[in-house]
Amino acid sequence: MTAPPPRPFSRGWLLASCVPVLLLLGMAASAPSATPAPPPVAAAATSPVLARGLAAEQDGYRLSTATCGVPAGRPTAFRFTVTGPGGAPVTDFAVHQTKKLHFYAIRSDLTGFQHLHPEMAEDGTWTADLAALTPGSWRLYADFIPNTGAHAAELVLSRTVTVPGTAVPLPLPAPSDSTTVDGYTVSLHARPMSGAHQLTATISRDGRPVTDLQPYLDAYAHLSAFHEADQALAHLHPADAVNGDHGGPTLTFHALLPEPGNWRVFLQFQTAGQLHTAQLTLHID
Repeated sequence: MTAPPPRPFSRGWLLASCVPVLLLLGMAASAPSATPAPPPVAAAATSPVLARGLAAEQDGYRLSTATCGVPAGRPTAFRFTVTGPGGAPVTDFAVHQTKKLHFYAIRSDLTGFQHLHPEMAEDGTWTADLAALTPGSWRLYADFIPNTGAHAAELVLSRTVTVPGTAVPLPLPAPSDSTTVDGYTVSLHARPMSGAHQLTATISRDGRPVTDLQPYLDAYAHLSAFHEADQALAHLHPADAVNGDHGGPTLTFHALLPEPGNWRVFLQFQTAGQLHTAQLTLHID
């Protein structure tokens, strides 16, 4: 199999469901060929499968859960394991962005975003303390690096669970380049590059630039973006160097966003020990 091209931040993209068909989401996009091609091009012709994230496993690793359902309206201790190529639960994970595993939850209408850092028991069972979920279909993601050596790849696996009750889908907010949260104004601009986008976030308060961002997960911000059509996940950190509690006001991200359309963006940053989560919709042509 042809190795994937270099990727900024090496973020995984994965979709899954409780049926046993999950497809891996890669970071490269390709166009189908209209004529027969030699083996390298023929391999690339299958890359839309990789690019859209429709595989059960990545490199033999699999996200396993005990149930496809989660109760509505109350916090839930959601338990899961990551099994390795041999089928046994993995218990040795590398630390990345200060954690051994990052866990995300989002409803199918891209509401209810949660970003958690669960605890693992000795037998490899993880417990994510989910806040109350509303009825509907939710996708749960696990982002991790197996501790198998210096060149181990970061993996993102996901599954869907059903929360019982009458789901009331909310329309996706219209694309906008700015939003407010906890008194802060966050502006996000996307500039196309060769096969990628440069995202620039600027944070201000009461019209004044914010320069006291604190490190959060070894960076001055954390950005998660979900594609409207298929819930593909982009997970990014800014390229800006960390220098104590002096981050801001402008942060730069480099991202491969292989699918055009609307992305729901969640930008998390920390000031004075408080974590803030700004939300907006970003349209990519």
